[in-house]
Amino acid sequence: MKSSSKVIAKLFVLLSLLITLAVAIGCDREPESPPTQRVEIDLAAGELVFEDDFEREEIGENWKTGFDGWELSDGALKVQGARNDALWLQEPLPEQFRVSFVARSDSDDGDIKFEILGDGATHESGYVGIFGGWQNRLNIIARLDEHGDDRLVGADGYSVEPGRTYQMDVVRMDDSLMWYVDGELFLVYEDENPLRGDEHRYFGFNNWETELTFGEVRVYDLADM
Repeated sequence: MKSSSKVIAKLFVLLSLLITLAVAIGCDREPESPPTQRVEIDLAAGELVFEDDFEREEIGENWKTGFDGWELSDGALKVQGARNDALWLQEPLPEQFRVSFVARSDSDDGDIKFEILGDGATHESGYVGIFGGWQNRLNIIARLDEHGDDRLVGADGYSVEPGRTYQMDVVRMDDSLMWYVDGELFLVYEDENPLRGDEHRYFGFNNWETELTFGEVRVYDLADM
């Protein structure tokens, strides 16, 4: 009987050690992140509030820039070497919106670039979207600083194909900024403190050095979604 009691006691000690070890291992593991809840967006929905096909000779008063290299040609907006002197649409965006446009880079470096929810005049005054930046290696959405530690880098494996025209849709719903490329969700920036107010109401095309072409701009109000 004494021998049996000793065996049982040892088993209890061993079981206690195993439980303690399991708890310790569990504490060292990083908790799994819950799946992000995203609003399903119908890219055909919304009330059209602005459009521009650039079918004219002059850019016009709807747009503002300090770089005289932005020009129109055959119904398209062309630029090269703007060095972040963006072309800003002067019509304010709705609170919840979809901005649609087409874009093409004719350089192996890619670097298709836009700004959104900025002040209508200043680089990095809102969010910056870059497809194929840094010699066609990175895709980002950045908040106020395209080199900042809080920028979102993603869509691994996707780079800009020179000469290909892409359909872009940028959607703001609540605290999410969603970027679609050719109808597919590309990047999503979730912002706990989203940029809002009069200083964060505007959209702009941007460029550093590559030869870019933009066109077919549409702005939709998504207030009823």
